[in-house]
Amino acid sequence: MNSPLELSGKCTVLVVDDTPGNLSLMSDLLRPDYKVKLAPTGERALQIVAAEKPDLILLDIMMPDMDGYEVLRRLQFNPDTEDIPVIFLTAMSATDDETVGLELGAVDYITKPVNPAITMARVRNHLQLKRARDLLAHHNHFLEQEVANRTRALAELQDATIRAMASLAETRDNETGNHIRRTQHYVEALARKLQDHPRFRDELTEDAIQVIFKSAPLHDIGKVGIPDRILLKPGKLTVEEFEIMKTHTTLGRDAIVAAETETTQNNPFFRYAKEIAYSHQEKWDGSGYPEGLVGNTIPLSARLMAVADVYDALISERVYKPAFTHEHAVEIIRDGRGSHFDPDMVDAFLALSEEFRRIAQRFADGEHALQAQLDRIAQDLSTDSAVIGEGGDRSGSDG
Repeated sequence: MNSPLELSGKCTVLVVDDTPGNLSLMSDLLRPDYKVKLAPTGERALQIVAAEKPDLILLDIMMPDMDGYEVLRRLQFNPDTEDIPVIFLTAMSATDDETVGLELGAVDYITKPVNPAITMARVRNHLQLKRARDLLAHHNHFLEQEVANRTRALAELQDATIRAMASLAETRDNETGNHIRRTQHYVEALARKLQDHPRFRDELTEDAIQVIFKSAPLHDIGKVGIPDRILLKPGKLTVEEFEIMKTHTTLGRDAIVAAETETTQNNPFFRYAKEIAYSHQEKWDGSGYPEGLVGNTIPLSARLMAVADVYDALISERVYKPAFTHEHAVEIIRDGRGSHFDPDMVDAFLALSEEFRRIAQRFADGEHALQAQLDRIAQDLSTDSAVIGEGGDRSGSDG
């Protein structure tokens, strides 16, 4: 079996020399083994290279109009030709001249008058080296493509898994299926709007935005642990029931922490997922839960989710409230500037509120989705759990 570096087929060798006798000599020497092209000037050589890229160039240095050094400079300047190996043909023996050529990118020298055996050996060696480089580049490109394909497949699998986990909460809650998609895209739009803001630019890098986008669907994963009698109750919750409802933030954070302990690498996904699940009900003025955090002590990702979650809850129909208009929802969020929400985030939201409207329309729920929720809740809820108490108001983000 031949080595993969053995030359198969005829490689193309371009010989550039202003002396016709030298061109004839090199052609006779090389033609039995290679496809030979001849150029009497540097300009003609560049034209040939542009039309058909050779595998190797034998280039005379001393030529009129454009010498070999200038030809090599132009070849090296062009990304399409910089990888063509060039061997200088020279009658000069000065070390300085050789140094200049090698510094410009020549791979070797052949001194005139040429020795046929040495010439053929060097041509063959450099063609084999080029073949090795080409094979390595091709192999590296293949590996890069394979890594990219597998990374993409893994990312798709991760996204599907995250959505499946988030759907566990949705199937038990009174929210409809596209809520996680809408809030996910609201968060992304808001983060990109704030990406160049002086307060946020250091943290809202492109990588961070992508990870926050992936983490956002898990914001209510903790609702899996809330009893149906509370989670599916129409109207307001009693004080005691609302305290239990509030634990969904801790339950969600703890579930993500448990998953994180199964990994051996520090993945930023878990950081943002924990922040969003645990702190998206915090409020700028400290009146939120579970810790009553104030201002910038609330994680950035959670502040983004707070705006997204409240907006979607307001414009969505629920069993305990009608859908508010987009305009009404915008006014409520505007009124929450500096109390419920980070002021700069509200300003950004107001600037792109129409984009929020478009996202809501793009991922709108059909009427059948709400009716299915109503039918399921009517079946699941017992009549004694429908007592309306004074406590948590679910018209906002707690819906």
